[in-house]
Amino acid sequence: KMLRRVLLTALFMGALPSLAEVSQGHISVVLLGATGDLAKKYLWQGLFQLYMDQVSSGHSFTFHGAALTALEPGQRLMFDVLKKLACPPDESPNRCAVLKDQFLKLSQYHQLKTAENYTVLNREIETLLRQEGLKEAGRIFYFSVPPFAYTEIARHINSSCRPPPGAWLRVVLEKPFGHDLESAQQLAAELTSFFREEEMYRVDHYLGKQAIAHILPFRDQNRQFLDPIWNRHHVERVEIVLKETVDAKGRTSFYEQYGVIRDVLQNHLTEALMFLAMELPANVSRAEEVLQCKLQAFQSLRGLEKNSAVLGQYQAYASQVQEELQKAQDYISTTPTFAGVLIHSDNLRWEGVPFLLTSGKALDERVGYVRVLFKNRAYCTQSETLRDAGQSQCKAKQIIFYIGHGALKTPAVLVSRNLFRPVMPEGSWREAVGQSDLHIFGQPLSDYYVYSPVKERDAYSVLISNIYHGRKDFFITTENLLASWGFWTPLLDSISHQPLRLYPGGVENQHLLDFEMVSGEVAFTLAEPVELLNPSRLMPSDYRTIQSKFRQSPLVSAWSEDLISQLASDIEKTASRTVAHSGQFHLALSGGSSPAVLFQRLARHHYAFPWKHTHIWLVDERCVPLSDTESNFFSLHNHLLQNVRVPYFNVHPMPVHLNQRLCVEEDRGTELYAKEIMALVANASFDLVLLGVGTDGHTASLFPRSENGLEGAQTVVLTESPVKPHQRMSLSLPLINKARQVFVLVLGKGKHDITTLLSRVGHEPRKWPISGVSPSSGQLVWYVDYEALLG
Repeated sequence: KMLRRVLLTALFMGALPSLAEVSQGHISVVLLGATGDLAKKYLWQGLFQLYMDQVSSGHSFTFHGAALTALEPGQRLMFDVLKKLACPPDESPNRCAVLKDQFLKLSQYHQLKTAENYTVLNREIETLLRQEGLKEAGRIFYFSVPPFAYTEIARHINSSCRPPPGAWLRVVLEKPFGHDLESAQQLAAELTSFFREEEMYRVDHYLGKQAIAHILPFRDQNRQFLDPIWNRHHVERVEIVLKETVDAKGRTSFYEQYGVIRDVLQNHLTEALMFLAMELPANVSRAEEVLQCKLQAFQSLRGLEKNSAVLGQYQAYASQVQEELQKAQDYISTTPTFAGVLIHSDNLRWEGVPFLLTSGKALDERVGYVRVLFKNRAYCTQSETLRDAGQSQCKAKQIIFYIGHGALKTPAVLVSRNLFRPVMPEGSWREAVGQSDLHIFGQPLSDYYVYSPVKERDAYSVLISNIYHGRKDFFITTENLLASWGFWTPLLDSISHQPLRLYPGGVENQHLLDFEMVSGEVAFTLAEPVELLNPSRLMPSDYRTIQSKFRQSPLVSAWSEDLISQLASDIEKTASRTVAHSGQFHLALSGGSSPAVLFQRLARHHYAFPWKHTHIWLVDERCVPLSDTESNFFSLHNHLLQNVRVPYFNVHPMPVHLNQRLCVEEDRGTELYAKEIMALVANASFDLVLLGVGTDGHTASLFPRSENGLEGAQTVVLTESPVKPHQRMSLSLPLINKARQVFVLVLGKGKHDITTLLSRVGHEPRKWPISGVSPSSGQLVWYVDYEALLG
């Protein structure tokens, strides 16, 4: 019998302790895409390493390479790869030769193209096990194929190639896992119709990099040192960096679809970020606890905006795309090949600490690292040349997880000597001996405790071992995948047509790609020279004179970013002037997506705003709990209130949730809010009301032909929206018109039609409620961006 002969030979050569121990069952490994590049470079070597490591474990193995190629040419291609497999340097030549020979005998090729092919494969596995008298432990299917093929393969496996009850199934999936949140959700839904969550192992090979894989164990083993300092009070910033010297030549068809953020930041660098930012579970060996903590870390990340990123493209990229994809000479690509992104977490541990994620192609060096830089509060009287690195508190304090390449050329963990001597597992990491003249981040290597792996292992070998052991915490769950895409997709949408900075590539980049953090945003440090890839965008100066009035009221118009900046400044001026005059400022704010950008601007750029003397009111609210993401107050809290110092008693949410129910008239929520306004706001006249406009002409939650709120004595009313959630609470039109100032913000092409219509109609609030806004003794100002105004 084949398997028994193979095992007996291995036993004879001393590879196995005893045949009796081979009793834990049989594992069939099926590598789909067995003749592709990834399989040739990494996967077969990783599977061979698994066999070498586990041949004495009690499991028996067979390895099935599969592809669309016909049997004979496919077999020839696959075995050409297998013959080149190598053993690690520390493996004895005799044992290596035996194990390699056995591995080849245990490997076979299959053409997997049709449903029948999968049925035949399943029958062959069952027949082999029956002949050998072995029980099946499980099957591993490794998808080294493009994602568009996943669904069909998954259907075949599920219908005709599952192992029998009692044996496990592990399906290994390679990135990309979607292009954005929507496509990731679609792919996830398709896969979960065939496989259970515990059966799927989504690979991010960076989780197999030894330095990255050691972040959590390092935090766990050094809790006594890190617990007091792993927080915003001690950490100055975190850098997560992957630089490449190669460009995208030969891969432009992939790169044009994905770009650097989707290729590197959304997955590799984000996973490293999670290991640093997540709360440490009590037991880092429990995959469920680790995955839950990662998910919580995702949920605390602050949303990204366009100004959270700087983007670049190396100069030769456009011509490479034109050549490889047969694009016209005037084709302009807006795909970034370089990105620097600033991320903040809003949990208490990391509030205010900048996390910088950076990656790019055609840069000056190939290196990857995760660097935690600590604040330095010391002043040292002794001159710098006389300071001892191990004792001086004035030298930089940092922990570096060095992924590889660069000056060190090996994975490593470095800890500043003036920080602490770390605890490291002796069996797998060793302290570097001897002094080197190398410098890392401006400091000699002697300033650090330096540790490198006892045995360097390829990332795929590490991950394949974890698949075998069922260690899910080294892989991406569906929930974490969707959380990551949910975080990155808004940024990707906002920058899809953003101008990129061109850079020559390599050492010639000099300072072109240097960037800095300013007020929660990032910008290139060098303003010039800049070449834009999108020179056709019209600027305000390209337009003829735009009227300074709209509906007989003052009009402010600009591109949306400049408009928001101007509006925020005008609100601050109004607030300061009002506080100087009367001691307090009553501001009523609308909900929706447009004001969210304004709220962020106010929080991050207007430090002189008199928040201490400001009362915040809501113009309208949806009848949902205030903690619901649909709530206007929830958005206001997330984008503004939690980032500024408004006294607690100055915040006035609408009482939509009373007596454990929502917007019930008997609860008199509208009366409560009206009384609160009367009690605190002089003459019930707000100092400033901020409104928006819907595409149907509604404002606040006052809708066309609404029965409530457009006239009459009521100041706060319940209304019905044509879209969900239908029930709303709103200030009435007569109350809004008592305000001293009303600012109306209108953004985007989607508002062009209603803006044009409003420029022509008169006072018809029953048809278009916004047309009824006309402060009786105050001022109305329109803030309309060029897209809404001009289309």
